[in-house]
Amino acid sequence: MAKFNTIDDMELQGKVVLTRVDLNVPVENGQVTDTTRIDKIVPTVKDIQAAGGIPVLLAHFDRPKGQRVESMSLRQIVPALEAALGQSVVFVDDCIGGVAKRAVAALQPGDVALLENTRFHAGEEQNDATFAASLAALGGAYVNDAFSAAHRAHASTEALARLLPAGAGRLMEAELKALDAALGNPQRPVMAVVGGAKVSTKLDLLMNLVDKVDHLVIGGGMANTFLVAREIEVGKSLAERDMADTARAILGKAEATGCQIHLPVDIVVAREFKAGAESQTLPVGECPDDAMILDAGPATVEALRQAMTACKTLIWNGPLGAFEIDPFDAATNAAAKTAADLTMAGALVSVAGGGDTVAALNKAGVAGDFTFISTAGGAFLEWMEGKILPGVAALEAARR
Repeated sequence: MAKFNTIDDMELQGKVVLTRVDLNVPVENGQVTDTTRIDKIVPTVKDIQAAGGIPVLLAHFDRPKGQRVESMSLRQIVPALEAALGQSVVFVDDCIGGVAKRAVAALQPGDVALLENTRFHAGEEQNDATFAASLAALGGAYVNDAFSAAHRAHASTEALARLLPAGAGRLMEAELKALDAALGNPQRPVMAVVGGAKVSTKLDLLMNLVDKVDHLVIGGGMANTFLVAREIEVGKSLAERDMADTARAILGKAEATGCQIHLPVDIVVAREFKAGAESQTLPVGECPDDAMILDAGPATVEALRQAMTACKTLIWNGPLGAFEIDPFDAATNAAAKTAADLTMAGALVSVAGGGDTVAALNKAGVAGDFTFISTAGGAFLEWMEGKILPGVAALEAARR
């Protein structure tokens, strides 16, 4: 297990606690349309207050590229943040300098402040030492609760952890524990489900997983590339034919490491990509030249169910078919339901992440039944690829 301090290990009484959170939420006409990320930081803020600290929130919003862009101000997040926390929030018009210093100095125990978008300063994304020191001057401790930004070595995610006593917030702690249970020190056998359109975007991921898991299920458009690599025709399906050699290399590595690769044995095909399109289920080698594969068939789903039932740990990134449109969501829905049922029965530890994955599990109505759903996107993917995340490495260094 990664070694890092948590809020419980830190002396926060009377200290201003610079707390890095993810408030990069969808906003339309100045209104937050999805408060999921805001809701998830509430336990960290409340626990810092309970420990006698004063949380001062640091966050980025959108990509202002070091310029002050009023449409990217965090000020518009304040009403949703106040609703989630059940208290007023002091908004500060900058994150460094005299304005920030005076506002933070005036805070009382029980207060919460939100500083303006860290990315209004070029030093944030440059991980600039002077900018980081200006941030650090505002507080007496640092808590990182933004796993979703941990794959970026920015001043507020990496440098700050080296300048102040540092620890993980509740969301970061939960995320790292869940990921450790899924790939760090998992109960075996481990299954990974990896779907999506392109092998090229998930090459590092697949290469890392065949070393780590016992079963690797490949779905979506990616599966078609593997079928092509096995000289199975896929008609007009989405497939990266130029990646066939790479797919064969992954298959070869899996054979060498004892990882069993699962590809479709039957397919659902259609002539057009639209909801309710006329479709047929065929054996995998019989895709007509004028049709495209849009989902895995029921025999594939059944084989997957049996394999999953024999596993203890599941990690999931990406759908098995064109889940956005009926009826091509059937395989994803059925596999997700199996995973949810096994998890609820206590037979499976299930961890899922990635935008499409979360959307697919929500559509299947089972997101709440998985052990852990990561909302981290890029950081989740880079962690699955076996990459070092600078924000996590900095917390581990702070513990040492």
